[in-house]
Amino acid sequence: MPATTLTKSETQVQTIVEIKDVSFRYGNRVVLENITLPIKKGAFLGLVGPNGSGKSTLIKTILGLKKPQSGEVYLFGERVDKFKKWDKIGFVSQKANSFNSGFPATVFEVVSMGLYGKVGLFRFLNRNHKEKVRQAIKSVGMTEYLNQNIGELSGGQQQRVFIARALVSDPELLILDEPTVGVDAKSVKSFYDMLSHLNREKGITLLMVTHDIGAMTDHVTNVACLNKNLHFHGGPKEFEENQDLSAIYGHDVHLLTHNHSHGGH
Repeated sequence: MPATTLTKSETQVQTIVEIKDVSFRYGNRVVLENITLPIKKGAFLGLVGPNGSGKSTLIKTILGLKKPQSGEVYLFGERVDKFKKWDKIGFVSQKANSFNSGFPATVFEVVSMGLYGKVGLFRFLNRNHKEKVRQAIKSVGMTEYLNQNIGELSGGQQQRVFIARALVSDPELLILDEPTVGVDAKSVKSFYDMLSHLNREKGITLLMVTHDIGAMTDHVTNVACLNKNLHFHGGPKEFEENQDLSAIYGHDVHLLTHNHSHGGH
């Protein structure tokens, strides 16, 4: 087999998201400038940067919601405007945690909504579908709340349910936009532990936008620091040790150090 064919095939399999020289402007305001960022299969990438740094815009270009003025985005080796297999990607938006607490639905019902794209809005779930819903709920540690109303849960518990809803269609890539907003501090560690489990044990590639710089570096495999330009892309230990965060953020940033002894980093 020719080496060139193998290399192309491997690249397509191993690189889930490829962002190549992407620039985006709102009018004359530059939001993203020449961003090149690959996300490999099996990575847990933490995307950080100050407010207004272009993180949300970058997520929207990956999801095909914004078209960059220059550059290309590829998903699973295919250009984003040609990409059709959207069930391979799960997305949990920042707005998920501002869910209407009066909405009359159980945890099971909310998670089952994640299957509507596959089974249709008014189709009944069969036994296999229901089992997939239960497994998704189990994977985020919410089995005991299966029949509880979503509005009765804490912010952190609700966010787990929305992740389960994204997971129920078996995505290979899960994108999370600031998932710990509204989650109390004591629940944040177990929340990150859950994400690490999904990444390591279930093999799901994760892209997470976050402001929790200190907390996330103990769990992610890679960090990308964005402020219009890509200022850093590498491992969490290297990020902690080598980055002048204050210059990137425009104010003093103090980063707590963590133990990176566990595998995969």
